[in-house]
Amino acid sequence: MNWLWAIIVGLVLGLIARAVIPGRQRIPLWLTALCGILGGMLGNGAAGWLGVAETRGIDWTRHVLQLVGAILVVLVCERLWNTLRGRRASGPRQRM
Repeated sequence: MNWLWAIIVGLVLGLIARAVIPGRQRIPLWLTALCGILGGMLGNGAAGWLGVAETRGIDWTRHVLQLVGAILVVLVCERLWNTLRGRRASGPRQRM
């Protein structure tokens, strides 16, 4: 059941990250969820490293770190996805 929560939370984190990043991200929904999962894991690792992984009440610091991680992963994955697909972020492809 933990994997199901990881997918749900990853999708939510990925969608929020895409909403925060200016412009349009041309990545599929499955990659958004994967980026959210990886960003959440990155944020959890950072929270553990900073010593704020377990606090009383709602772990706002950990959640913000997860969102920041998801934003970073979405930015990197979007760049890689567009490079692999032959698209440019600045506009249409130019012919040589």
